Amino acid sequence: MSREMTFFMYLTERYAEYKQSTSGEILKEWDKLGITDRIYSLYELYHIEAIENAFADIDKMTKEAE
Repeated sequence: MSREMTFFMYLTERYAEYKQSTSGEILKEWDKLGITDRIYSLYELYHIEAIENAFADIDKMTKEAE
């Protein structure tokens, strides 16, 4: 498994905890909004900063996509 996928799984699980949801539900929402690939592609940025910054960015993307 690539390091990008490993981190994406970690990010999805932590974000689900932050949202008091499940990773499956989070992925469904991201897919519905069309932002899953964008989040995955931001590995280089997200893996070097505080996870809370990634959460804030994802929250912003979610609101913009709704």
